Amino acid sequence: MTSPGAVPGADGLPRCPWALSTEDYVKYHDEEWGRPVHGDDALYERLSLEAFQSGLSWLTILRRRAGFRAAFADFKIAAVAEFTETDAERLLGDAGIIRNRLKIEATLANARVLAQWAPGELDALIWSHAPEPEGRPVPRTLADVPAVTTESTALSKALKKRGLRFVGPTTAYALMQACGLVNDHLATCVSRA
Repeated sequence: MTSPGAVPGADGLPRCPWALSTEDYVKYHDEEWGRPVHGDDALYERLSLEAFQSGLSWLTILRRRAGFRAAFADFKIAAVAEFTETDAERLLGDAGIIRNRLKIEATLANARVLAQWAPGELDALIWSHAPEPEGRPVPRTLADVPAVTTESTALSKALKKRGLRFVGPTTAYALMQACGLVNDHLATCVSRA
């Protein structure tokens, strides 16, 4: 069976098939996914949420995003870098987030590392790994969308070398897709442009 291309939604507009199962996905797909995200705190949030998503459905994360923001001080790097062991224990008991000790510890450790970076340094590092759009094939079906690329592997290595955790190549590529470093909307998707 071949992978589908863009599929008409309830409003008749063609979208990436993954976006059609719930209204939450439609809204995320149409308004956020693949649009450029800049700013250290905003990228820290996306990097953290992609790490929490590892092994889970993105919908699980999307529906708990408000809880994550409340639990992690709106993902302000400076604030999260000050979290203590007491905060870590509080987070483990917070039903509004994914209560995974390793992912929580990585999110706190990453904030401590990033708090030492110069303003704009995370943004610059991530965006330096954006591939040139020319020469990149436009995906026609979901089967054309990779899970890992040479750029995401390089980004993962660069982040790990700088001390960040839970930033494997697949997580790095999901970040690149979500934050607009690559455009993986399918060729006939209404959001492609």
